[in-house]
Amino acid sequence: MTRPPARLPDSPRISDLVTLGVLTTTVPAALIDAVLVATQRQSQRHRQLPAPLVVYYVMALALYAQASYGEVLRCLLEGVRWLRLGGLDALGATKSAITRARIRLGVTPVRELFQRVAHPIADPGTPGAWYRGRRLVSVDGTTIDLPDTPELEAQFGRPAASRGASSFPKLRLVGLIETGTHAMFAVAVGRYDTSEVRLTPRVLQHLQPNMLCLADRAFVGFELWRLAAATGADLLWRVRINHKLPCRQRLSDGSYLSRLYASPKQRRHDEGGQVVRVIDYRLEGIADAEPLYRLVTTLLDPAVAPATELAALYHERWECEGTFAEFKVSLPGQRLMLRSRRADLAEQELYGFLLVHLALCGS
Repeated sequence: MTRPPARLPDSPRISDLVTLGVLTTTVPAALIDAVLVATQRQSQRHRQLPAPLVVYYVMALALYAQASYGEVLRCLLEGVRWLRLGGLDALGATKSAITRARIRLGVTPVRELFQRVAHPIADPGTPGAWYRGRRLVSVDGTTIDLPDTPELEAQFGRPAASRGASSFPKLRLVGLIETGTHAMFAVAVGRYDTSEVRLTPRVLQHLQPNMLCLADRAFVGFELWRLAAATGADLLWRVRINHKLPCRQRLSDGSYLSRLYASPKQRRHDEGGQVVRVIDYRLEGIADAEPLYRLVTTLLDPAVAPATELAALYHERWECEGTFAEFKVSLPGQRLMLRSRRADLAEQELYGFLLVHLALCGS
């Protein structure tokens, strides 16, 4: 039996109007017009679905993730009328017309919009956003489910399963996240079979000297560490306990200085290593805690950053999991699966979700 399409209330809800207002504040119409011109995607003639309206429609797909394409358009136009943004000729546009308009728009303008508006948003008083004057950020990755189509499988890949293949294709996303606000201000998107480590250099370039970046042990390697440290940001990354980091100088708080090397050969010859401070600690009395935790950091002076503070601080990295839960469950209302069945439109839709999540983090 076919289910009836999801339908939202006929009259606009105040919450919808407020959310659309927040969205248009974060992504104002003037900025959309500028990006459309810069990417040569502005409407060349009068259309039922002009390009600026389609940009807002892509973002509205995240606000009304459980509604049909037509319902999303209707709810958007209610808000557009209230916000006096124009575009009311779009009422009654068919699903195929909406898809054609999204194809004309493409992914480039929406990606460019995200890159222009995405930035850390914590102010000096934001709880959990700072450590001794440094802005706390974390790098982590996740995967996003996609519809089961040959095009999406070819573009993004599909995980293996114990019996054959998994149910859905997936894409991989690595994000740089402000821990205190959950604002994801830089992302890298790739195939499912592309490792997080390979995608991470594209987000590390967004680190700044006033930041302290946290990362899990999966990310630590000489090249990533070198790239991240070169930005001027400080780093606090977990490493595996079998990572060879011999003590070169014991410090007053029990931590010690060592060096990271690009290869065992360079370690043997003491060539080209990077000085790091190593912090080992245990979580006594915590069920299921691992026997030993090991961190490395660029903060070499225990007077500036005591080992006990850094050990406690590292666990702020778990704010990434809360961010991905917001993005993949809370925002869409259930586990996120992008609805677009074309590869270009799936990526376009993803950036729409990222823009909406960023707007809500700052509201």
